[in-house]
Amino acid sequence: MNDRAAFARLVETLSPWAPQLVFVGGWAHRLYRLHPKADVPVYQPLTTLDADVAFGARDILEGSIKTRLQEAGFEEQLTGNHQPPVSQYTLGEDEAGGFYAEFLTPLIGRDVTKDGKRIATLEKAGITAQRLRYLELLLQTPWSVTLPSDWSATSPSNLRIPNPVSFIVQKLLIHDDRPGNKKAQDLLYIHDTLELFAPELEHLTVLWHDEVRPSMHEKWVQRALQAKDALFGALNDRIRDAAAIPLDRDLDPERMRAMCDAALDEVLK
Repeated sequence: MNDRAAFARLVETLSPWAPQLVFVGGWAHRLYRLHPKADVPVYQPLTTLDADVAFGARDILEGSIKTRLQEAGFEEQLTGNHQPPVSQYTLGEDEAGGFYAEFLTPLIGRDVTKDGKRIATLEKAGITAQRLRYLELLLQTPWSVTLPSDWSATSPSNLRIPNPVSFIVQKLLIHDDRPGNKKAQDLLYIHDTLELFAPELEHLTVLWHDEVRPSMHEKWVQRALQAKDALFGALNDRIRDAAAIPLDRDLDPERMRAMCDAALDEVLK
């Protein structure tokens, strides 16, 4: 089973909750190529083994997601020292090379209880989601795509993904808190998303002004704009590292930086 077939199995398994779930992270970026507004390039997208599935902290999820995943062949693994621990659902190595799904939900308000315990997870529908700051942006005005039959879906499956403006802005907001090996990768995600929707920059600008920015606290807006300038205002080693990631294309770091800087100036103006 290839990773697209594994992902299609996940989507079909979670279909009863499709109106409440948003597929985020690296798979969202890959799925952008299925959107009619995308100008699909010849190079391959970045791939990832993990599929991140997000839902609102106040959403009501009926039934048991855990049971349905296990019936579909996903094995539960509990990770971390949090209570309750984070749950991951893995397809075996023989089936999909270690493909797994995990769940995320926004961290809103305080991140510790009054007695000093970290508020890190949320349990719903039998699964445990990790709470993350700024994640609610990815649930704001999501887009919809349909998995085609060549992804091994038994029937066309509709699923929700973040709109690209929310995807990019959330990457800007979390950058300083990301592990070192993820920072360069996130810059490449930003670059490739802007390139994918380059003919739609005017539409993305409207999306920023009408939908995304009004949903954000002004401190978040300023943090995102400052991150844009810090990350793309001048050539740096992190951009060089990002440009070196793809093996199927020759990215010039300065050209990558300049394109991101100009496109973000246009979209986030």
